[in-house]
Amino acid sequence: MKPRGLVLSVERPSIPFFAVSKVVLLASLVALFLNVTLSLYTYFSSHYYLIIRQPVLKVSSSISFSVSNSSEDSRIASSSLINNSPFSSSVSLPRNSSLPDYNSVSSFLLPSPRPLLLRPSEHPKLDDQISPNSDFSSKYSNSSYPFESIPSNSSANFNPPSSRIPKAKRAVNNKQRIPKGCDLSKGEWVPDPNAPYYTNLSCMTIQEHQNCMKFGKPNLDFLKWRWKPDGCELPLLDPARFLDFMRGKNLAFIGDSLARNQMQSLMCLLSRVEHPKENPYPSEKVTRMVYAEHNVTIWAFWSPFLIRAEEINRSTNGSNLTAWNLFLDEPDPLWPAHLPTMNHIVVNTGNWYTRPALFHLRGAPVGCHYCHVPDAPFMSLRRANRRAFRTALDAVASGFTAGGVAVVRTVSPAHFEGGKWDKRGDCRRTRPFRPREAPKLEGVEMDMYREQLKEFWRVKWEGSEKGLEMRLLDATRAMLMRPDGHPSRYGHWPQEERVMYNDCVHWCLPGPVDMWNDFLFRMLTI
Repeated sequence: MKPRGLVLSVERPSIPFFAVSKVVLLASLVALFLNVTLSLYTYFSSHYYLIIRQPVLKVSSSISFSVSNSSEDSRIASSSLINNSPFSSSVSLPRNSSLPDYNSVSSFLLPSPRPLLLRPSEHPKLDDQISPNSDFSSKYSNSSYPFESIPSNSSANFNPPSSRIPKAKRAVNNKQRIPKGCDLSKGEWVPDPNAPYYTNLSCMTIQEHQNCMKFGKPNLDFLKWRWKPDGCELPLLDPARFLDFMRGKNLAFIGDSLARNQMQSLMCLLSRVEHPKENPYPSEKVTRMVYAEHNVTIWAFWSPFLIRAEEINRSTNGSNLTAWNLFLDEPDPLWPAHLPTMNHIVVNTGNWYTRPALFHLRGAPVGCHYCHVPDAPFMSLRRANRRAFRTALDAVASGFTAGGVAVVRTVSPAHFEGGKWDKRGDCRRTRPFRPREAPKLEGVEMDMYREQLKEFWRVKWEGSEKGLEMRLLDATRAMLMRPDGHPSRYGHWPQEERVMYNDCVHWCLPGPVDMWNDFLFRMLTI
């Protein structure tokens, strides 16, 4: 009898019908959830804050903004249109305007007819005619940064007209919905024939080393541009509406000299309606400007790091090196105590973190940046800046009064070409970059920009739970396209002997920095 071979029986596995149904059902639910979430994210972020990447889940059925029939005419160029003036062709009146009657204060705001654009060749003794307020110009002049300590060469004070500045007519509120996909941070600079909307004659708060008109910047084409965002228009700041909106309120700029740059730009834009008066404050690091007619106070807190910082001097190879002890987990004691009294604040930092510094956490050194301390631990500048920015924004979130708006402005890029700031680098371009021409943000500025965005979104989400309103003034890409708007060497008279570098960090006034306040006006009144 033959033995049988081994027979293997193989049966097909049976798949239960209900198991397949569960898989299909779960996959469908996941796909539906993702689709709905993405739709909600895109809708609310693009409608509420105009920046598509912002994850803001806040519903409002009446989101709109006001556009006046004369929104671009709301700023009146304070000029002296003298028929025989060699500079009268450099500026134009707003559209649908006529020549002013100098006999009537209500028709024009300058105390007397004067040329608009001031050049050394035509006005060699300009300092005897007009200069910024000497007390205000001397603020924050105790730093070691080359662009922070340029002294004023004039002691004369600007005297505004004795007659009360009349209030401008309020714009008619023609509301329209914000276009979907509008992003104020992206766009291009387009010609604006009506600019500038103030001058160094109509504004008394321009610091000397940003007064490019006064010191003869040879090409003034940089004045004739405005920012055009993708998918919408950015309304120009209406000074009457702004002061009316801010009536009885406090606005604070907290940060470095670029915060002061923005504050002075705002005061110049508002000078058509009212000139402020300085209300002295005990600390030299605090400036307080009061608009008495509207009961509005604008503050500036000079806090370049936003955190506690102690200046130190170290001797290296026979030379004194200025450095800083930076306490990354301690906010600067100068400004947090004032937060409960502020209605709106604008916060910025960045440029000062490239200085030699020793970083501290919980009182102990944790890193060093060109501080020349033997055996100092390493901490990247990117990490240190983010940790400090987190401390500052946490202080804002814990001390700022609910109901106001805390605005965070991102890094303002410099434009040194042909060398670094201390190696004869300069900024001599005469027009903005087009979108495809603009260089990429790189290096330390890119690192700081990214880390600031991360910390902003973190604090925004956490602060929204207790009613804190935080908004992002992301002007980095717009300013990256404006290498023509810096003072360069035109922050003093050419014949003056000064030990300084070309200023490709700050911005001329008037100039591209005015856009920051158009942006601010848009966000505060959203």
